[in-house]
Amino acid sequence: MWIINRLLAMSLPEVVFRIKQLVQKYYEKYFLMGKQADVPTVKYNSLPINFADFTDFNTQGKISIFGKDFNYNRSDINWHTDIFSEKQFSLEFSKSINIRTSNNRSAKVVWEINRMQFLSLIALRYKKFGRIKDIKLFIGITESWIEQNPYLKGINWYSNIEVNIRLIVWYFCWNLLDAEKLIKEHDFFKNFVEKKWLPCIYQHCKYSYKNPSKYSSSNNHLISEYSGLFIASVLWQFPESNKWNRHAKKGLEKEIVRQHSDNGINKEEAAEYIQFITDFFLLPYVVARKNNTPFSTDYESYLLNILFYIKGFIDVKGNFPKYGDEDDGKCILFTEDKDINNFQSLLNTGAILFNKPELRATNIDLKTIILTEANAKNAQTEIKPSTTDFTSKFYKKEGHGIFRFPAKGEEVYVHFDAAPLGFLSIAAHGHADALSFILHINGNPIFVDPGTYTYHTEYEWRKYFMGTLAHNTVRINKTNQAKLAGPTLWLNHYKCKITKLDLSKNNDTVVAQHNGYQKLGIIHSRELRIEKDNNRISIIDTIQCKQKGEYYIEIPFHLHPNIKIKNTGNSEFQLIDKELHIAHVSLDKKLETNIVNGQESPELLGWYSKSFMQKEPSNTIYCTTTITTTQKFQTIISLK
Repeated sequence: MWIINRLLAMSLPEVVFRIKQLVQKYYEKYFLMGKQADVPTVKYNSLPINFADFTDFNTQGKISIFGKDFNYNRSDINWHTDIFSEKQFSLEFSKSINIRTSNNRSAKVVWEINRMQFLSLIALRYKKFGRIKDIKLFIGITESWIEQNPYLKGINWYSNIEVNIRLIVWYFCWNLLDAEKLIKEHDFFKNFVEKKWLPCIYQHCKYSYKNPSKYSSSNNHLISEYSGLFIASVLWQFPESNKWNRHAKKGLEKEIVRQHSDNGINKEEAAEYIQFITDFFLLPYVVARKNNTPFSTDYESYLLNILFYIKGFIDVKGNFPKYGDEDDGKCILFTEDKDINNFQSLLNTGAILFNKPELRATNIDLKTIILTEANAKNAQTEIKPSTTDFTSKFYKKEGHGIFRFPAKGEEVYVHFDAAPLGFLSIAAHGHADALSFILHINGNPIFVDPGTYTYHTEYEWRKYFMGTLAHNTVRINKTNQAKLAGPTLWLNHYKCKITKLDLSKNNDTVVAQHNGYQKLGIIHSRELRIEKDNNRISIIDTIQCKQKGEYYIEIPFHLHPNIKIKNTGNSEFQLIDKELHIAHVSLDKKLETNIVNGQESPELLGWYSKSFMQKEPSNTIYCTTTITTTQKFQTIISLK
């Protein structure tokens, strides 16, 4: 059934492209699989990375893989094992592996380790201490990967995005280590580079170029492919490198425009992915600038627009509204700190690169120092973080509203989602969350989007976290606002429409509707009114019945796990966060109201995923009723 649904999301040109890929697949299986590349003559365009500050860098030899510690200080890693289940993927032809068949093995977990992002930490450790044992560990780990992953064998040659992230990691490792100098100084390193590392890098470049993500798959994956290939082709000058470089640079120039609005908003509708995707554009920009082959002024302008959107998109503590998928993805790591905020890091980097102090977010981190080769002490002093801006903004074309106002001097932050389902015909990383909202007080999440948890494993959980019930909006007749046809596949996309918008000093009002339930004869519209002087938020849901029938209405309100809830009367609740902010919630008396926490039957409800592969019970105020005619339901949130 998945194959049929996937075909339904394809155009005729894409079907032709997929047939060509199929032919390529069988050629690779019988003629290329397992073979080491003969590396042609290669020159290096090394750009050693120098910076002044190393004081805060420290390693314990562990990184977090979706909440589980992984010890990388060893060269005996099994590169095909899911460290959660201890199950392995087989060493078969990569493109024949079905990653959707088992709940016991997660390709995503395996890939996260095989990005080898801890290599940059070992390179930094060598740069700080100059110990040969760190070079030998780097070699041992890399040789281990090469030996266990023959070309096109195993899960780690399955996805082109993973191939290109490794290229980006190796680029930074090469320049942090100053590999050209090590080649001249140490025969063992020279032998490793020429006989092992370079053949593998060359095959990664060829794979990147030969396996593009096109048509309905041309989302962040395509950006990663251009990014990795561009960065690699700047450094390693193989005979094809100039061709690869032109191809990748042209692709990046095109995709930064195609996949973003003029306001710098990414079209995938996956909030956490924004930092991931922005790095895929920012890192090539940094490399090109250092190489004196800069991108166009249009590219730079779009990159700045993205950064300014991020500046307005995060709350006072750097939290982001968790709409759409999130999987903790990073392009490069320069710290073991699992709580590093890459949104803030991007803003700090942009503040220095573009001389835009208004972008500055918080303390300058090591990633920013490495990308800008800045002195952290001077940067901290010269570029001051900007003060909190309480201006509300609604991006009508894109359907995202970010409302702010001060309550007792602290930020009240509301995000309202009237955006499309996602990008392209499959909307792979979007969630069915039309007209949902989130609320933070002083950076503390109160009403939340429950998150993502998983992709290709535990499909019932995947369906829940993607579905309409897992968002602060209205579900009708227990159906999603669009048709979920696979773990990263939506059909029958809804459209949202803004019917009223008024932003003023004292009040902000937006009214929007979507057509996701038009086949049921229903139009759902929602009015969100923010009364700043009264510290009050009103939500009015109108369920317009266009045809006769009985309709089951569900209106969930998902709370962060840190929120304490108390029933204070008939349809009245008091919410208290960890800093003792209080919100009173008054629900429509026409609704039957319950508090649900960690429910698994009759269906999933009352769960929160703070990051990928992690979930926990959380309170949901669950409101239901049955209607036969048009009805309005009002919710009042008063902040104390």
